[in-house]
Amino acid sequence: MKFNQFNASQIRIARPTNQLDRIVKFYEEGLGLERMGEFQGHSGYDGIIYGLPTLSYQLEFTSHEEGSPCPAPTKDNLLVFYIADREELLAVSERLVNMGYRAVEPENVYWKEKGITIEDPDGWRIVLMNTEGI
Repeated sequence: MKFNQFNASQIRIARPTNQLDRIVKFYEEGLGLERMGEFQGHSGYDGIIYGLPTLSYQLEFTSHEEGSPCPAPTKDNLLVFYIADREELLAVSERLVNMGYRAVEPENVYWKEKGITIEDPDGWRIVLMNTEGI
């Protein structure tokens, strides 16, 4: 069975936070993502958009003036960054450790084999994976 496809020019993953300043520090200073945009006071929301210059994927974090509670999902909901250069992966991990973010035990052992799992300030997990991806 063939499914209809569509042409998307970009994918953005967005989520709220009550700790926008700490999220900015984690993803920008710690992880090293590039700030692609930001906004303030848009219908009560402030936000930051991150991306990687060579990819059409973005992360957006928003905070509402009345609060943006967003409990972390299960420990197996992950944002995986494929980093082929092991030294680069270790440098990113070391930056995060120096900021107080240590590796945590992954729910699925697959991520432990070649990756490092770390929780962001909201408890959401990222994996620094030492492969080029698929």
